[in-house]
Amino acid sequence: MKFSRIAAAVTTAALAPAVLMASPAFAAGPDAPATGTQPAPTAPDQAVPDPTVPDQAEEDRKTILAIIAHPMASEFMKEAGRKAIADGPKAMRKFIEVDQHNIRMDDYRIAILRLLPDAGPGLKEGVNKVLTHGNTIEKLRHFYDVTQHELRDDDNKVEISRLIGTGGTGVKEAAKKALKGTPADRAEFLKTGRYLAQAQDDLVELARIDEGWDGPILTEAISKLMDGSPTPAELRHFLEVTQYELRDQDNRVAIAKIIDGAGPELLKAGRAALAGTPADRTEFLKTGQHEARAKDKAAKDKEKPAPGKGGDTKDNNTGTGTATTGTGTGNTTVTAQGNNGAPLATTGAGDHTTLIAGGAGTALVAGAGLLLAARMRRAGAEG
Repeated sequence: MKFSRIAAAVTTAALAPAVLMASPAFAAGPDAPATGTQPAPTAPDQAVPDPTVPDQAEEDRKTILAIIAHPMASEFMKEAGRKAIADGPKAMRKFIEVDQHNIRMDDYRIAILRLLPDAGPGLKEGVNKVLTHGNTIEKLRHFYDVTQHELRDDDNKVEISRLIGTGGTGVKEAAKKALKGTPADRAEFLKTGRYLAQAQDDLVELARIDEGWDGPILTEAISKLMDGSPTPAELRHFLEVTQYELRDQDNRVAIAKIIDGAGPELLKAGRAALAGTPADRTEFLKTGQHEARAKDKAAKDKEKPAPGKGGDTKDNNTGTGTATTGTGTGNTTVTAQGNNGAPLATTGAGDHTTLIAGGAGTALVAGAGLLLAARMRRAGAEG
């Protein structure tokens, strides 16, 4: 008897690696073993039944019942075992000697396919290779029991090395420690440790932003965030998204103050910036306002009467317009720097993988002191 599911698994194993990687849903059927569990051990072959033994059929039935009662037996194994019992002695003998082994190989293939969704590049390549060339149950079992864990750890090492190259001080130190540890240490770092270390780096970045920014809206938001014992995910979102929204609000306020009572060119440029993009407002505060002021001053100087052409020469040479002498700088910082001076990522809080919420407040208490110290230094400087 050739089971259709076994044929499907064999056909899938013969496909190109790209097809296998694109089709992890093959392993999601109800007949597959649960994720992270190994298929049940294969029952040993039974000797050819002795026709003089009247109870051989009963012994085969008990053997099959034991196979399908195993906690890791797949639904397909159970279904095939029950059918063999119902079909009689010959079917039971065939199930014990042939069918159970074929089904077990199919179960291993499905269990291996289910490794793909969260696998790194090395493990994905290994899965495709074993499904293409793993034509014995011994090869499949060894891959599932041993090789997959070795490949997963290799992928973890690569990812941790990448974080060392791109992360802040806290992330770098924690990542180097994980590389020197055990495979379990590396897995734990990627699961939780990296996010707690990133939170400490984010606190340092918040202190830097708070010390260098003059706008009240962003400064107040930073204080409120820190008073609420934020989680690592909340810190990330604030640095990647919220801070830029609040910077723009501060810039709007600064521009409104600059154009209040300004000359025509400065007023025109300021209104255009307010109607434009956040980048337009940043550019206006950085350079546009000064260019507009220069135009207003040039126009006013041109309107002055020439010396000796009437009026009080002394007054004409010394008078100045208030619109050309006023100044306003606003906040011209374009981009806040992330970890280790690198621009912050724009992936958002969902591209990361799982972030740690519970217990994060305690882990961030030490970093909050950085913010307080920065503000004390700024207050001393202003005093």
